[in-house]
Amino acid sequence: MKICSAILFTFLIIGLLCQAKKQPNVIYILADDLGYGEVGYNGQKMIKTPELDALATGGMRFTDHYCGNAVCAPSRASLVTGKHPGHAYIRANSPGYPVGQTPIPASSETIGKLMKRAGYTTACIGKWGLGGFHNSGNPNKQGFDYFYGYTDQRKAHEYYPEYLWKNDQKVMLDNANGKQNDYSHDLLTKEAFKFVNKHQAKPFFLYLAYTIPHVKWQVPDLGQYAEKDWPEKMKIQAAMVTRMDRDIGQLKRLLEKLGIAEETLILFNSDNGAHGQGGTLDFFKTSGELKGKKRSMYDGGVRSPQVAYWPNKVPAGTVSDHISAFWDVLPTLSDLTGEPIKGETDGISMLPTLLGKPEAQKKHSHLYWELYESNKPNCAVRYDKWKGVVLDTRKGLKIELYDLSTDQGELKNVAKNHPAIVSKIEQMMRNSHIPNPFWDKANKPLYNAQAAKAATGL
Repeated sequence: MKICSAILFTFLIIGLLCQAKKQPNVIYILADDLGYGEVGYNGQKMIKTPELDALATGGMRFTDHYCGNAVCAPSRASLVTGKHPGHAYIRANSPGYPVGQTPIPASSETIGKLMKRAGYTTACIGKWGLGGFHNSGNPNKQGFDYFYGYTDQRKAHEYYPEYLWKNDQKVMLDNANGKQNDYSHDLLTKEAFKFVNKHQAKPFFLYLAYTIPHVKWQVPDLGQYAEKDWPEKMKIQAAMVTRMDRDIGQLKRLLEKLGIAEETLILFNSDNGAHGQGGTLDFFKTSGELKGKKRSMYDGGVRSPQVAYWPNKVPAGTVSDHISAFWDVLPTLSDLTGEPIKGETDGISMLPTLLGKPEAQKKHSHLYWELYESNKPNCAVRYDKWKGVVLDTRKGLKIELYDLSTDQGELKNVAKNHPAIVSKIEQMMRNSHIPNPFWDKANKPLYNAQAAKAATGL
């Protein structure tokens, strides 16, 4: 009997140990204004990104993954809350809002909240842009145990700021009075490394929202581009991207050194298309063969250079044409951790695709975007091989139609040849839009204290 009891006890312990197996860590890295064609694995020849290329070679490259929107704040809102722009609370940048951007409501479900409920230690390091510590957008109240970086995305345009936030405390930097001693990107990287080192023993979720390569044109050194016969801004652009690439490689090697690389999923994306400023769009072909750039509803404005890397889980050297978007991240994390989503999402889990099981992957009927920028509210739909684009919704839904299977560059409008497809896409656009009280057709944030208090609980 004693022997049987000992055997049963041993099996019980083994069972408990199996149940207690550590959930995978997740690191979501978001570049800022990095074009689809600005990385080597998507054809870039002039700007060197060997570390990201290695992630793509060792993991999965996505050809048809899309950003949340074509500019920063609404794209990040879709990522963080799991809703497409027709349902999301934030649908444009909002420079008229006091102290930064329009905050997401206190009641929002977020990737931070979900991962925290799943037992993860959570951090957002970098650019937040969805509110500040004085309002409902406070990242510490939106699921992140630790925050370091910029809450106001306008201030994130400066790589030598006077201060960064560490939770609700301002950390003053050695950049006052014209000094440039603390390069913010380097500080974000150091904080990311500290967070991983500190929390390596238990599941962690790191949302690493880098600000590179959003302009200003600032970098501590030009590195391998110093002697290039290029315009100065081109050298800086390349040096910024390669600096970020270097640090992502160092982060990967840190995971390997700590022995947690095989239990860590890394996702890399850009928040929207290439900024294209200073001639970079043409000089480097930062959108690749795609049409448009940041703020455009063409694919150059909304297609993301997504890579997924997870040794022995994500099949190495694979390419996926699964049509997906930022609002799929929330349900993917829910699927990964087993933690249910509170509320509604427009997303579909990408986990089957990530794990090399495309036959089990559910698919979207379509993807939808709307954006209120540059006084020309526009919208778009991706439907199977088709892309429908409306350049100015004030003039009605005049849809341009492109067949992406033969026209990746969206050069030939075939709307007249496919009236049934145009009609179907028009209905998708109408069905995907829910009115939002903070935006009007002239792209003016309808901010007033009473409305903000009612919407955000402030």
